[in-house]
Amino acid sequence: MPSQISNSFLDRTLNQLKKVWHELAVDKQQSEALQLSEEISETEEAQLLAWMDSCLTHAGGEVAARRRAALLGENYLALNAQGRLKFLQLLAQHYDVDDTAVEQAIEHWRNAGNEDKAASRIALRDKLDPPRMKLLSQFTELPEGIKFLVDMRAELLDLRKEYPELLPLEADLKRLLSSWFDIGLLQMEQINWHSGAHLLEKLIAYEAVHAIQSWDDLKNRLESDRRCFAFFHPKMPDEPLIFVEVALVQGLADNVQKLLDEDAPILDMNEADTAIFYSISNAQRGLAGISFGNFLIKRVVAELQHDYHNLTQFSTLSPIPGFLRWLRNQDQEKLKTLPGGETWLQLSEPRLPDGWHLNEEDIEARQEPLMKLAAHYLSQEKRRGKTALDPVTNFHLSNGAQIEQLNWLADSSENGLKQSAGLMVNYLYDLSHIESRSSNYSTGGEIAQSSRFKTLLKT
Repeated sequence: MPSQISNSFLDRTLNQLKKVWHELAVDKQQSEALQLSEEISETEEAQLLAWMDSCLTHAGGEVAARRRAALLGENYLALNAQGRLKFLQLLAQHYDVDDTAVEQAIEHWRNAGNEDKAASRIALRDKLDPPRMKLLSQFTELPEGIKFLVDMRAELLDLRKEYPELLPLEADLKRLLSSWFDIGLLQMEQINWHSGAHLLEKLIAYEAVHAIQSWDDLKNRLESDRRCFAFFHPKMPDEPLIFVEVALVQGLADNVQKLLDEDAPILDMNEADTAIFYSISNAQRGLAGISFGNFLIKRVVAELQHDYHNLTQFSTLSPIPGFLRWLRNQDQEKLKTLPGGETWLQLSEPRLPDGWHLNEEDIEARQEPLMKLAAHYLSQEKRRGKTALDPVTNFHLSNGAQIEQLNWLADSSENGLKQSAGLMVNYLYDLSHIESRSSNYSTGGEIAQSSRFKTLLKT
């Protein structure tokens, strides 16, 4: 069901964008036109480059330039995968920085006197800006143009490894989008069951942590004891950038299936003392690396604290996506030195057979070694000796959270068992220590841990 909804609204979005840009591009007073085949033939490459040149010259004024950009975008949307690749390669190759012009500008700056130093520095900065930045910026002036660039970068992120010549173009696009998606420009909104159907469809399609299985599942996640908040950009009002799902409960939640149980009773809000952030999803692949998730969590905490004075704890119930992958890559000699390692190695292969989580004996044999090894992984394994190896752990620690509690068989879904043998972790946001913990982690790699969590690290 989620994939069907995803395809449905994406098709509608694409068709709407094509329609709007086509209407902008059509001008009976103009004779010039651009119509490319799906793959861009060799003979069409020169035509496309000439059209891009005309977009950069602003010939005919701003209105004409806007029309040409719209027609260029309309043609891009009509290309197949091979055609879009060729389009991006032409943009990367022919509209990059002119190295000769940069060297001349550097020489001019070196030789400039004090009076001309500032002007020569500005000229040098202009030469370092590739012409394609001006071309890409023209799309921001079109309806849905920002979304168009976000989706273009998403495609570049998928292509850049196989086609390294696209790396500079992707970096330019990231720089442009970073300026447009400054946190000061974003608006936080609550999403509920009465929000527009198109927006609810997007929640289902974009949920990246715990898939939404049905409309009933979604309704349950938006009940009176649940909250969902998202960041939006004024230029993309119908597109959530990132959203967080929150459950208002009693005490620390330790099992996601229980938390999402549609048959569970709805909690009286006067009885809730804990806000559990159980899912945070980046909705726009093209904004990867442009971080605002930490701002969203802090804004939501402030909002909930203002609305519900009885909330005393703010915590996550988070997956451990890299745990089993890390465990499988460790050699036996290292494992023998880790808490739980020897016990783990004594289990016969396969150590996690199909259905092990349904057998009491298998569960009992695996619980202690896996809990200890996971505790080590979360708190001791680091990337380049600085930040937590697990990406979710790194995200929450950098935001000022503490590793509070490790939960056994907290996610028995197929994905949960595959990633972490069903283990999940609570990261606690203690409001009085958020800033100091964030600073201690960022500057010295210090990982805040509760006393009960630390006991798991003992051999």
